[in-house]
Amino acid sequence: MAEITLESLTKVYPDGTEAVSDLGLEVASGEFVVFVGPSGCGKTTALRMVAGLESITSGEVRIDGRVVNDLPPKDRDIAMVFQNYALYPHMNAAKNMGFALKLSGVSKADRNKRVREVAKMLDLEEYLDRKPKALSGGQRQRVAMGRAIVRNPQVFCMDEPLSNLDAKMRVQTRTDIAKLQADLGVTTVYVTHDQVEAMTMGDRVAVMKLGELMQVDTPLNLYDKPVNLFVAGFIGSPQMNLIEAHAKDGQAQIGEYLVPVDPTASKKMQGNITVGVRPEAWRLVSETEGGLPVDVTVVEELGADGFVYGTCGVEGTPSNVIVRVSGRDHVHKGQTIYVTTDPKSVHVFDTDTGERLSD
Repeated sequence: MAEITLESLTKVYPDGTEAVSDLGLEVASGEFVVFVGPSGCGKTTALRMVAGLESITSGEVRIDGRVVNDLPPKDRDIAMVFQNYALYPHMNAAKNMGFALKLSGVSKADRNKRVREVAKMLDLEEYLDRKPKALSGGQRQRVAMGRAIVRNPQVFCMDEPLSNLDAKMRVQTRTDIAKLQADLGVTTVYVTHDQVEAMTMGDRVAVMKLGELMQVDTPLNLYDKPVNLFVAGFIGSPQMNLIEAHAKDGQAQIGEYLVPVDPTASKKMQGNITVGVRPEAWRLVSETEGGLPVDVTVVEELGADGFVYGTCGVEGTPSNVIVRVSGRDHVHKGQTIYVTTDPKSVHVFDTDTGERLSD
């Protein structure tokens, strides 16, 4: 196990593109940290700089206190798991898993023993004689994981390892990886564009945008207290409702609807603001109770509950609204419903800067 420190890490390509800007982050020994963000946000570039596969323009990468900027990948004691598995097609699973040990001069007997141990851990024992083309996508990814594990590295670096799997296999494999990492206790840096994957796997999640670190925190804190509009809109499935409002006398107003806002936020609100409400935080009310009108366009019925998709029925506020309802609420397409929420469930942001105003 090893600590990883990224200090002012920056990557600028020859054409002037700044892929990563002044990234600072500490990963504790044994911690599972996930980088997440949209395509092109710099998360994979940051991972590759940690692994030594990408040169560093400025800043430092330290592993267990040792600066590794100029060390080749083989000397960093890092095992990389790639998106495309990167298995040798002419070797069976056992030889793929043990190849790095062979290059390191480990005896055949010791290699075979270690491969069998890891294969048992990954439920691959009956597939060791098969070549990659005879394995499913999930089995190939487990072989790639096994190849990393047999080396007993200080650090795992994983670059979107589940993106080639189907939806059902992704759910199963992400659970397997999270459990395996917890059992092994190896410091892990993981990259994904899937925020659900990030939230369900990481001890902490680092959200990136355009090369900059927006927020790093536990999954629950990211969900409950996003620091800006980008994080608020990116984290959560379905995403948070973000509706423009106007601050007036310490209140947030959307048409005739006064959003119930916590007093700590009302003191900071001025001019144009954006209020954020999670789909599950809305509750249905009658028209006379003065809720926010929502014109229903789609209803997803999921049995126990459902999601209502609609538009804010306030002139000049064409925001999309998502409401989670009970499966027995009988909301229909074309209907106008009214919703409200509680002050503690309302996030308030400055529309111009995107910064959070509520505590």
